[in-house]
Amino acid sequence: MHHILTPLTSAVTYSRWLHMFIPAAAASVWFFISDAFWAPLLFAVPIGLIPAMRLEEGIQAQLLLTPSERGRPDASIAAAPSSSWAERWRTVLWLEVRLLISAGAILALWLPVASIELVLSAAGRPPGGLAEGLDPHWWNVLLAPLPIVPLLVLVVLGGRLSTAAARWLLGPSPTDRLTVLEGLTEELLERNRMARELHDSIGHALTVAVVQAGAARTANDPAFTERALAAIEETGRDALEDLERVLRVLRESGTPVSRRPTLAEAERLLDSARSSGAKVDARVSGNLGLVPAPVSREGYRILQESLTNVLRHAGPVSVRVTIAVDDGRLELEVANPLTGAAGLPGSGSGLRGIRERAALLGGKARTESREDEWRVSVSLPLDGIRWSDAVHRSSGR
Repeated sequence: MHHILTPLTSAVTYSRWLHMFIPAAAASVWFFISDAFWAPLLFAVPIGLIPAMRLEEGIQAQLLLTPSERGRPDASIAAAPSSSWAERWRTVLWLEVRLLISAGAILALWLPVASIELVLSAAGRPPGGLAEGLDPHWWNVLLAPLPIVPLLVLVVLGGRLSTAAARWLLGPSPTDRLTVLEGLTEELLERNRMARELHDSIGHALTVAVVQAGAARTANDPAFTERALAAIEETGRDALEDLERVLRVLRESGTPVSRRPTLAEAERLLDSARSSGAKVDARVSGNLGLVPAPVSREGYRILQESLTNVLRHAGPVSVRVTIAVDDGRLELEVANPLTGAAGLPGSGSGLRGIRERAALLGGKARTESREDEWRVSVSLPLDGIRWSDAVHRSSGR
């Protein structure tokens, strides 16, 4: 019994009933003009062929039939204009079905009236409407609740039928579904990229802070300690900016991502490594302004992760950084000695992230131990066609 009555306690049941009444009201106005019941069905054909009609019907159906899906990209009822003749004819069919279902809404109007007529007939008034023909008797009051039963059935079943028909005829087309899928895929890729950037930025800041704090503790030099604290403060501030940017995007859907650093700001990374005690020998050749923005941004993060790996695993050692723009490619190499406690900088998520960034842009990343040095070498193409194709392939296009 509880299962049967549950739909009657749901607000969507009555919003669907309202949806049934809208075309019923329009049809009733016509019936005051003419008794040609087929005219509204005929008039629905040219109306349904208007592309904007699918948008209007979709918005109305989402609002009244499936309010829980309203505004969701994966809604079962589309809210978009017709983009093909197939969608126009489906809209026409939807209008025809909706008019037919509205006949049930008109009948539903007369059922509560029949209950009232039965109650009034107990006072000796002859009942009218659906109860016309019954003799007025006091026991008609006992029959008054009976019309309410089919009324409730019409409300629940009519709403469910309207919803099923709307999902079938106004549902998203294959093109709409593909667009939604691409959007969701791009959102997931963007969140994965932000997580990787946050890992790189926070990891770099923590590594610099640990190295600087350790060096300041052992140096016992107030001037060096002051410089170390300044370096920790600057690096931490940069990391907080990255953290705030990512959190803002995650909290507010649709918020544009603020400007991300490029290789034009690589000196900031080099100064951070130098302040941590590393001896950085940087050589830049070629015009960094010619590097496309996506390549330059990823190149910055690759350099950041490479320097972080050096400080984390080798400590304040000599580092040779080479950045070259030549022959349509960006060449980036970071090398440090493997002497003493330097060791190999491992092969965890940092190096994997470098390889993923390079592959995303159609380039290559190589990590190797050679001539008593640990080297990270990355080569990225500057050809816009190549790297944009790689991005589109990664997003499933």
